[in-house]
Amino acid sequence: MTVTDPETQAGWVPEADADDDAEDMPLSMRLSIADTLTLGNATCGFMAVYFTTTGILIPHLQGSQETGMARNSAATAVILMLLAAIFDLCDGLVARKLRSSPMGAELDNLSDLVSFGLAPAYFVLVYGMVADDAQQRVAALAAIVVLLAVVMRLARFSVVTMKDGMFQGMPSPFGALTVVSIVLLELPFIPTLLAVIGVAWLMVSRVEYPKPRGILAVAMLSWIVGAMGMLAAWAFDAPGGQLLLQTGCALQVVMGAVIPLFATARRVNTFRDNRREARAAQLP
Repeated sequence: MTVTDPETQAGWVPEADADDDAEDMPLSMRLSIADTLTLGNATCGFMAVYFTTTGILIPHLQGSQETGMARNSAATAVILMLLAAIFDLCDGLVARKLRSSPMGAELDNLSDLVSFGLAPAYFVLVYGMVADDAQQRVAALAAIVVLLAVVMRLARFSVVTMKDGMFQGMPSPFGALTVVSIVLLELPFIPTLLAVIGVAWLMVSRVEYPKPRGILAVAMLSWIVGAMGMLAAWAFDAPGGQLLLQTGCALQVVMGAVIPLFATARRVNTFRDNRREARAAQLP
């Protein structure tokens, strides 16, 4: 029955419950658990840029000689990128186990652009401004190359269909961590930038990389947690912290160089096997 207010003569209808509002919300506007993890990815990327600016760039421009603050901020920025990689790994696993909203794929690409495109590119740019033998304009060019490589890789990922379990080109989280590892090794300026550009090329290449699933996902998660520990030891100037950091960065760079070699060798062997089978089928 409709109740009428005697003053306004308007019909009064009971307010809808919160559950009814949720049901009326368009499906495209509902966030799933996987989407929340994806937003955590973007947040970590933004905070990495923040710590790179406030802890490294601004003190350098102000003429500060405090190296401890720069070391802590650099470690914090890279740890945040590692956290973003964990979020990126987990949101895919959760989406496959539970569900993802219709905008999940778009959120994932946009978040990856922030955390694995903008953040490492900005890290390279700031390195080019604070390093003793750096050239700012050359570093800016290398940073742009990294950013554009991630943009192109993410765009290609949205339109190119690959066989199940494989990526085409170095995954952007792996590429971003390899880029910052190269910078943290503190090699001479020109070799550093050449290596950074090489990683950018691998991200847009056609080299196939396995998707982190099952044992590979566990191994990657363990490696990320170990890398966080190495960065923390370096940040707090623990005994052997510098050696741990250099070892971890070197291993990351070696993996970035070796995996494409294995992938290329496997592709060549597959091509040879296919040709051999085709020739055998043609024989009478």
